Amino acid sequence: MAGYEFLQTSRSRMESGWMRKKLIRAMEDNRGLILTVIGLPLSFLFDKVMQFRNWWYREFLSSPSKHMDRVATIQAQVVRNASQPAGQRKTMCTARPNWLSLSTTFFNKEACHKIPIPLYDILELNETNLTVKVEPMVTVGDITRYLVPRGYTLAVTLEIADATLGGLAFGVGMTTYSHKVGLYQETIAAYEVVLGDGTFVRATRDNEYSDLYHCLPWSHGSLGFLVGLELQIIPVKPYIHMKYIPVKGQKNYCEKIRELSGTYDGSAEVPDYLEATVFSKEEAVIMVGNFADVTTKEQAKKINNVTRWYKPWFYKHVEAFLTSGEGEEYIPLREYLLRHDKAIFWVLESMIPFGNHPLFLFLLGWMLPPKPAFMKLTTTPVVRAMTFTKQVFQDIVLPINKLEEQINKSEELFDTYPVLVYPCRIYDHGKHVGQLRPPREDQMVPGTNYGMFNDLGVYGVPRDVRERRRWDAVSAMRKMEAYTRSVGGYHFMYADTFLDREEFNEMFDLTQYEKVRRKYHAEGAFPHVYDKTKPEVDVVAIGKAYMDPLS
Repeated sequence: MAGYEFLQTSRSRMESGWMRKKLIRAMEDNRGLILTVIGLPLSFLFDKVMQFRNWWYREFLSSPSKHMDRVATIQAQVVRNASQPAGQRKTMCTARPNWLSLSTTFFNKEACHKIPIPLYDILELNETNLTVKVEPMVTVGDITRYLVPRGYTLAVTLEIADATLGGLAFGVGMTTYSHKVGLYQETIAAYEVVLGDGTFVRATRDNEYSDLYHCLPWSHGSLGFLVGLELQIIPVKPYIHMKYIPVKGQKNYCEKIRELSGTYDGSAEVPDYLEATVFSKEEAVIMVGNFADVTTKEQAKKINNVTRWYKPWFYKHVEAFLTSGEGEEYIPLREYLLRHDKAIFWVLESMIPFGNHPLFLFLLGWMLPPKPAFMKLTTTPVVRAMTFTKQVFQDIVLPINKLEEQINKSEELFDTYPVLVYPCRIYDHGKHVGQLRPPREDQMVPGTNYGMFNDLGVYGVPRDVRERRRWDAVSAMRKMEAYTRSVGGYHFMYADTFLDREEFNEMFDLTQYEKVRRKYHAEGAFPHVYDKTKPEVDVVAIGKAYMDPLS
């Protein structure tokens, strides 16, 4: 009898596992339809509710003149937590829900004392010093709506409208202007921070808090609460004159990107905006953009409003130049800055494969993109596992003199295209200044204090997954991380990483960071950056479990 019951139980478990696999496969096969019928409308309504909430807050509950009052409230909460007995005191984090961040991970905020940071205002535009002062919850969408009509933009403007300026400041940001100014952190004039003991400080690159200033980027909220930012802005013209240059041959497009970015000559004249989309190992389209006015009828005929709902996804528009040859057009500045928002670069293709069809765009394109916050809010354990076991979403800072090697390594491990390339300066601020190590000698641009690196953006579904073969996500990511460390590169920490503590310390220089944590009362008050950024799930165990192509 016992043997019979065991067989029945085993059979039941096998049937349950088989049904689970069939259900997951059915959902994967029909993901686009499910997202279109259910996800997009709910996401659209969710976005409208969030917009109304933010509008209500700005109109009736907030004002720039009350900025320091709001900061004082945050300080008081921090002081109260710090005064708790050691055994009752928790490390602190913001009360902002995980699902509102653009990170793929879900940090365990329930283990922390959560402090509300209701700071959503644009505080001051200083046209003399070319800076804008903002509170940390101001988004890229907010700041572009404010600055562009006034003839300015941030020196580094991320392409995703929902990204917050504070999140970028404590994380990292890079755009197509970064070959001229470097990472987002290089354009921050000052940070306003509430420390672990409740002290308010203003950190700049040359004041008494300069050590803190250099360690706040890449710290991910592990050194204090950000309550204000002063950011560099640049004067602009209404349009970007875009030239599309299709290039055949890996060596050719890599050399062209290095030449246009000023890799070989720090005094070379470079375009205002520069990027490349690599569509295969041997094909890429390089995009060169410069600020422009439109003053003639001929120029006006070439205006392209790329973000309108019925327009093709931007990367698909770019891909067409591989067959049509070189081309040019004029894109309204704000539309250029947010050109990748509608398709979330090209991530949306794996979600809605038919989403770029003209009929879909005409009828439903006004609901795009599905909001990242909504997608995270509705994430289930199965979907969470799929974020790294069946797709890739990684931004990696690598030296541009290894660009060919990067592309080859990406194809070897992931074999998914397109791949994004943004050239970017990485400055040598000296040894043990921040978390980034000085560029190596062979990575430096002659006659300058910076090396030329690039963002390698790999977003998509690996070929093995598409063709329903085994794909070892753990092995692939571990190899990519090892390669990154070997060439002196860095992974953006918003995405899942597989680094252990020793490897994390090898990738990032935490010498000054650890000193700053002790000096400015962060130890015991905030989680360590490694603990703050590591995945909340056992990525190795889940990765092995999902190696089965039917799982």
